[in-house]
Amino acid sequence: MKLSEFGYNMPEGIIEQNPPVNRDEARMLVLNKKSGEIGHHYFKDLVNFFDDKDVMVFNDTRVFPARLYGNKEKTGARIEVFLLRELNHELHLWDVLVDPARKIRIGNKLYFGEDNSLVAEVIDNTTSRGRTLRFLNDGSGDDFKKTLYSLGQTPLPASITREPVPADEEAYQTIYAKNEGAVAAPAAGMHFSRELLKRLEIKGINFANLTLHIGLGNFRNVEVEDLTKHKMDSEEMFINEKECNIINAAKDDKRQVCAVGTSVFRALESAVSTFGHVKPYDGWTNKFIFPPYEVKVPTAMISNFHEPYSTLLMMVCAMGGYKNVMNAYEVAIKEGYKFGPYGDAMLII
Repeated sequence: MKLSEFGYNMPEGIIEQNPPVNRDEARMLVLNKKSGEIGHHYFKDLVNFFDDKDVMVFNDTRVFPARLYGNKEKTGARIEVFLLRELNHELHLWDVLVDPARKIRIGNKLYFGEDNSLVAEVIDNTTSRGRTLRFLNDGSGDDFKKTLYSLGQTPLPASITREPVPADEEAYQTIYAKNEGAVAAPAAGMHFSRELLKRLEIKGINFANLTLHIGLGNFRNVEVEDLTKHKMDSEEMFINEKECNIINAAKDDKRQVCAVGTSVFRALESAVSTFGHVKPYDGWTNKFIFPPYEVKVPTAMISNFHEPYSTLLMMVCAMGGYKNVMNAYEVAIKEGYKFGPYGDAMLII
């Protein structure tokens, strides 16, 4: 398929800018991937679509406060620094993006905090925007990281145009977030409340966890019409044997396996064996999923509504069928569903 096939007219104001008061009261469009039939529900109705011994697979990554603002030495120019990943814990080395990039060169120093108490030096230029920073701090890796995070902001995506507020720190996380390392939240999982998880557990639905640290690669524009030529950024992921066994038992028993979000879908398909079982994985994945695609592990998926031409929309289309999903998006727009990470949900089943 071609990039141009994933366009649609996204109305102004459709991206929800604020988190819901109650996580599980978002609207939920339900798409039957075989018939194309569409239903309208609320997310707390999710329990009605699954049965005893079905499995839900969650991404337990935790978002860290990745966006900082500093000033360049001598000129005082304001510089945005977006932390991507820690390269060395004790030496305080970080892979970052800087904006405006043209002002930052190797050897430049950047100052952070009201009293300029934190200083970083640029030691490498990796891409047009990417840099490696060494933070000049004498503390231990853990103490330094606390200082660094105290200066950071929640890295809300560009589609949320307001400034972050303190409430975003927890709102832009799933309630089961545990393993720190993501710069974007696994938004489909943000609809789960503790009450809903308990109701699912009482019904006999099993849970499995994996970790995929979501990076900015998912949100990078696809710049080639031929999708086979697009390269995804690599993201770190982990799934252990215990969680694999839960998923594989459901597969063998012909139960539903629901991927909670595109990151889980991508991780499961990265860790699948030739026999259709999920195997333990500890490494990186750059798997790019777009239709037509033969799904090997999940039978269902929960997703939010994504922007046109995005790799996230392509993954949803691979799961639900291109025509079904694009039609569902048309219906969602007509019915006033909200899009984006704080918006409404879609269940493909």
